[in-house]
Amino acid sequence: MPRPVDPITRSVVEHRLSSIVTEMGEAMLRTSYSQILNSSRDFSIGITDTQGRLVAQADHIPVHVGALPWATRAVEDRFRDVVPGDVILMNDPYHGGSHLPDLTAFVPVFDGGERLFWTVVRAHQSDIGGSTYGAYNPDARDIWTEGLRVPPIRLAEAGRLREDLVDLLALNTRNGHDFRGDLAAMVGAATLGERRMKKLFAEFGGPVVVRAVEGLFDAAEQRARAIVSTWKDGVYEGEAFLDDDGHGRQDIRIHARVTKRGSDVAVDLSASDPQTTSFVNSSHANMQSACAMAFAYLLDPDVPKNAGAFRPLTVKAREGTIVWAEPGRPVTMCTSHPSDEIVEAIVKALSGACPERAMAGWGRRFRIALQGEDPRTGRGFIWHMFHARPGGGASAGGDGWSSAGEWHTVGGLKFGSVEFAEVRFPLHFRRHEFLPDSGGEGQFRGGLGAALDLVVETAGPALANTAGDGVRYGACGMQGGRDAAPHAYRLLSEGREPRVLRTKETGIPVRPGDVFEVRSGGGGGWGPPEAREPAARQRDLAEGLVSAQGGR
Repeated sequence: MPRPVDPITRSVVEHRLSSIVTEMGEAMLRTSYSQILNSSRDFSIGITDTQGRLVAQADHIPVHVGALPWATRAVEDRFRDVVPGDVILMNDPYHGGSHLPDLTAFVPVFDGGERLFWTVVRAHQSDIGGSTYGAYNPDARDIWTEGLRVPPIRLAEAGRLREDLVDLLALNTRNGHDFRGDLAAMVGAATLGERRMKKLFAEFGGPVVVRAVEGLFDAAEQRARAIVSTWKDGVYEGEAFLDDDGHGRQDIRIHARVTKRGSDVAVDLSASDPQTTSFVNSSHANMQSACAMAFAYLLDPDVPKNAGAFRPLTVKAREGTIVWAEPGRPVTMCTSHPSDEIVEAIVKALSGACPERAMAGWGRRFRIALQGEDPRTGRGFIWHMFHARPGGGASAGGDGWSSAGEWHTVGGLKFGSVEFAEVRFPLHFRRHEFLPDSGGEGQFRGGLGAALDLVVETAGPALANTAGDGVRYGACGMQGGRDAAPHAYRLLSEGREPRVLRTKETGIPVRPGDVFEVRSGGGGGWGPPEAREPAARQRDLAEGLVSAQGGR
């Protein structure tokens, strides 16, 4: 058996891996074309090994990274003859992917003739074809109407890009120019990671790096188990609900039965409700990622979130349920919902085992996509609303972050510059600010949602669609804290009654000058409200975070 790497070398390798994924992320941010990537940062970076184990990740989108091991295993199962210079691409939820908009690029990393790792980039595309622009289709009844399915394919062979495949992919999206640029950025960032890994091999040797990674796995497992061992043993249950599936079915339950014994945690989602006919079903990889997220959120922040940290966690689920759909079902909404509800159910359950670690609920995703023509250029555009993000949940450590996002992103997605969005799209942000009283009350207050009044400045008609959840259920309170306010979205059009926007609808007509009135929910409160310090209440009131009525 090879001897372990000394602690100093292991630490150097750990920090070098961290710097590599960080640099890959910066390259992606600076070279991608679409605003969903270079402004909102809806992409993630990772390094995996040939067993599909997560070695390192950058601080981007948790729901992306948690699914990368399953995607890597699908690639490994498909290709046995990988050579240097190859690039593998995939997105299919039934071949290890999460949902169709998330394309994933893999570049193999060799040491001599031996393949040791993959550098991986997963990025959400602004469009992936299908019957609805912008990648989300609330009317989809099967996956084929959601967009282009890409099983693991070889996009480049020994350094030669398959231009015919790039043409095929770009032709099946509505914005081929941005798609090509974003795909090139993904391949470039992954290739940069490969070069940095080979430099690491040159300095330490591939076998030393591999042994160091094994040591990192073992160290992360040891730390995770030490934390879990302090939690109270028992069997705990938690649940969360989706508002609806967009087709008349409401209150869809996600149920988690969590068993904690010693240093092990077993999550059983088998009692969750049956799958639906709509896009709120989850793929298997996405369900596994949501469980990993919930577990990671209960560990110390500085525990490396690699494969070793997740060894104490096992997951059981039943195919044909909302958390694990049968092949062919639509799943595009799954990275948000039911991901957020899976996390919420698990955290609620484990709040009985580790109450000081269980944070309150984060706001839910409710997005708008807008398609039209920019009168300044005469070109068509697709805009995704990443602004007016909901509030983050409070915790035993303090108040929640305002307008920080949802469980599945925990601040990783950014809403970007208002001014930059106005330059790129025919939009005017008449109002964009924190929404008072939107966070749940508690000893620690939930983060606030946002108030957005967005004026559409097209010269002709446009179309919008929505995809999300959270108008019936606000973010949950924890340990006696109160739930946050839910979302409330309307479309205001001169001469018409205000139109309440449902969370899952397509083909919404938008006229020039129409206003999207967005009021996003906040995060849940933590601890009983009566335990909040009077000084904190006065500060909230003075800063306008709560109204006089809310402050009481």
